[in-house]
Amino acid sequence: MIALSGVIAGMGLDTASVTRDLGNGAERLDDVDNAIEYCDLGRAFARAVDATCCPHLGLEVGRRAGLDVLGVIGQASASAVDLGSALRFIARYLHLHDRAAFLSLRQWGDRAALGYVVHLPDVPGVEIIDDTVLAIIQESLRLLAGQAWRASEARLCRARPEDVSPYQDAFGTSLCFGSRYAELVFPARDLERPLASADPRAFAEVTAELDAMVRLTSTGCAERVRRLLRRLLMVDEMPRLAHLIQVARLLGLHPRTLNRRLRDEGTSFKGLIAETRLDIARQLLRNSQLTIIEIAATLGYGDPTAFCRAFRCAVGVSPSVWRAEHSPD
Repeated sequence: MIALSGVIAGMGLDTASVTRDLGNGAERLDDVDNAIEYCDLGRAFARAVDATCCPHLGLEVGRRAGLDVLGVIGQASASAVDLGSALRFIARYLHLHDRAAFLSLRQWGDRAALGYVVHLPDVPGVEIIDDTVLAIIQESLRLLAGQAWRASEARLCRARPEDVSPYQDAFGTSLCFGSRYAELVFPARDLERPLASADPRAFAEVTAELDAMVRLTSTGCAERVRRLLRRLLMVDEMPRLAHLIQVARLLGLHPRTLNRRLRDEGTSFKGLIAETRLDIARQLLRNSQLTIIEIAATLGYGDPTAFCRAFRCAVGVSPSVWRAEHSPD
């Protein structure tokens, strides 16, 4: 998956002491083709931080990686005509490689941001994973745009650490801690940078192959809706789009058709909205510094009271009590 074991070994520690009892395949963390359960990966990272006494271990791992961790998706992105096309390509097909998160590429005014959003709740060590992936994103952007490329800001989910120097060394730019998710901000004009390795014919061929793979591995309608809702609810000002008519349009379906397909799968749009909101709420309460008011707004609730009432009804306690009981130490 990533060079975790190599970093641990370089610190004079035994990799087996970190990867023991972590489930299928966890002993091969450096194999990019090895599928590892996300929670197992998070536990491996948390255990590695404890073993090395290095809270910024994720940065050290991520700086040793790049596009290669994405296999054929990362390799093929380098053949895009420009940086924006390469990043949109990765974001489009990342779910073939990583079903626990998605890439967010957004643009506003003269700025753009590339972020990594974990949408599974209760992932141990998620702040270390975020550090790792943000460092990987930076290395990948430098591989695509040139080693001189720099972000204008690095936004991290974790609380501000006592020692920020490892983060300053890693990103060399303005730092913002306690963000909704991990992302690098940069000038929007960078998206138009041509890639030296551009190969339009090869890019078109790989795109067609991946589209065929998506069709072969396509999931049910409910899972497609879940994936879309996670993106709409977690990225930017998108909660306003997380409604039946808009979601149906984005999926290319009539609302009645969408409702019928969901009913055939034993669920409903209303149920999926509630389920997704609860999953995201638990994730943000546990792993972010956002206030209850900010989380309610992120999830599209009209006011925090409605969010607190819905959360208490589903979980049995208020969001603030749940956060106190489940926030990582």
